[in-house]
Amino acid sequence: MPARRKPRRPAETPGSATSTVAASAPKRPLLTGRRLKSLGITAAGALVGLATLGLLWPMPDRALAPTPEVGPASLAAKPARAITLLVIGSDAERIGSPVNGAAPAGPANADALLLVRINPEGPLQVLNLPTELAVNLPGQKGPKRLAEAFRLGGVALTAEAVRELVGLQPPSPDRYLVLPRGALRDLVNGLGGLELSPPRRMSYTDKSQKLTIDLEAGLQQLGGAKVEQLVRFRDPWLGDTGRRSNQQLVATSLRERMLQPERLAKLPFLVSQLQPKLETNLSPSETLSLLAAGLDGSKPVQYASLPLKPAEEKHKGLRQLDPGATPPLWKEPEAP
Repeated sequence: MPARRKPRRPAETPGSATSTVAASAPKRPLLTGRRLKSLGITAAGALVGLATLGLLWPMPDRALAPTPEVGPASLAAKPARAITLLVIGSDAERIGSPVNGAAPAGPANADALLLVRINPEGPLQVLNLPTELAVNLPGQKGPKRLAEAFRLGGVALTAEAVRELVGLQPPSPDRYLVLPRGALRDLVNGLGGLELSPPRRMSYTDKSQKLTIDLEAGLQQLGGAKVEQLVRFRDPWLGDTGRRSNQQLVATSLRERMLQPERLAKLPFLVSQLQPKLETNLSPSETLSLLAAGLDGSKPVQYASLPLKPAEEKHKGLRQLDPGATPPLWKEPEAP
């Protein structure tokens, strides 16, 4: 048999100790111009592909991401029980003013009196009390206007007169809030004004009070100064009854404005800004708690007024309760 040939060893490159290893290692391809161009096209294709995927599944826009719902419940926890609040609209410019700059001139009187019952389990109730109602006040001879109780004895005498008038049981009213004219303007301006519809053209000038009222009838946006004119206007035919009607318009518009999400979110700041301008035994947190319950849109609002006898010339502007009205004129909810 012929002898087998031994396999030939690969030729070695003279002068290289690592020629065998180098020959067996895979060679790296050179990045020629054509190959660089090919890689560039491939990378561009990958970017186009990613962009296409981005169109199909875009990254979420943070500005469009859902935000927590802003509602009355976000202000604070509601009170655990019904709270009765006495609101006194003062005719003074600010708390502590020695004179009111209004009529009748002198210390502050109550231009508006409201009893507000905030019930977390029931409707919001508002009783608009007649400031011209004849009442007997301690140490005074003859009947006086209910509004004078604030001038003669401040919040304490006013609360006592109201309590006796409508048949409340102590310690109601639980809380009180005195709102001077300047604070009313700040409240309205802080909410960006109110949308209101004065029922008629209102024009009045009193140089002694430095008061000018100039309002057109119809739906319009009113700032703080114009809203003050609306609540102070006394119709020559309707008198204080017309003024109470205007006050109710403003109270309703205030509530509607506060319910707007952008205004609702600003209420904590607005409450803190107004606190020094008010006379009240409510803390800012208690105020927000009452607002959380009072602004609950699922609960109705019930407005009420006291039945009065027709005005008589001999009573010089004082009004009397209708003889058929007997206390309690405003029934309080039963305790749970």
